[in-house]
Amino acid sequence: MNRFLLSVLALVSFNAAAQTYPSRPITLVVPYTPGTGIDIIARTVGPKLSERWKEAVIVDNKPGASGNIGAAAVAKAPPDGYTLMVTVNTFTITPALYKSIAYDPVKDFAPVGRVANGNLALVVNAAALPVRNLEELKAAARERKLNYSSPGNGTPQHLAVELLKQRLGIDILHVPYKGAAQALTDLLGGQVQLAVLPVHTALPHAKAGKLTVIAVSGERRSVLAPDSPSFAELGLANLDIDLYFWIAGPAGLPREIVRKWNQEIASILSAPEVRETLMKQGMVPAPGSPEEISAQIRADVERWKKFIAETGITAD
Repeated sequence: MNRFLLSVLALVSFNAAAQTYPSRPITLVVPYTPGTGIDIIARTVGPKLSERWKEAVIVDNKPGASGNIGAAAVAKAPPDGYTLMVTVNTFTITPALYKSIAYDPVKDFAPVGRVANGNLALVVNAAALPVRNLEELKAAARERKLNYSSPGNGTPQHLAVELLKQRLGIDILHVPYKGAAQALTDLLGGQVQLAVLPVHTALPHAKAGKLTVIAVSGERRSVLAPDSPSFAELGLANLDIDLYFWIAGPAGLPREIVRKWNQEIASILSAPEVRETLMKQGMVPAPGSPEEISAQIRADVERWKKFIAETGITAD
């Protein structure tokens, strides 16, 4: 049997399977630990899919190596729609940080749709650094030594401040932590003066007077923090480093399965209870097409590759 005929038969087989999809349990990989935003998305969307499709959607946490372990497992899975993952845009950063990873973030995955966006906020400790806006922060950074915390090297929070430093021409010392909890604790305690935090993490402390929100990521003001200016509004459009979350399977997913997932995601995200659950975690439902998210992934992979090469940022 020649190669062409084998290809045709494989295509027919895939199309037939797509028509009856799903016919068995689906694994939804989360490449991070339980309780993270990605995990919450999976455990919110998964049961809704199970209800609609009458098949189990099993959330499988595979943390480690900044998400690389879980992503590699999905990249190697058969493209039959039974193994997918929920991920976030740190996925577009890690290829530039690690000398070798077991997948290509663009070629080895088939996004089925965007799920949500999440804004980041530049904040300062109100007592340790009593500034109210970017100009005052810029002046303070030139008058004294400042430092900032992040959950670790190469995280979006880290890169956001490095972009800010580059754009404003200032120097602020980076203090990386092994996770967000201790980074926040030391920010609140004044051991570091500023940081970039998810908006929903920053707001309670801002309302309590402990932190001051200087600006929020994104082209427009965040619906969660409408009183805080966006970086774009302040003339810093290159700091559009929002978090965004999507679902993807291995490359080669049949179009019909991609379409089915995309339609179901959009429908599920329109449910008030789903929207409420995600909004409480600082994630704004934002369904989008596979083409849209694929284009953004490609652009961000190139963006961070260039920026990390310029700045010499490493994962260590």
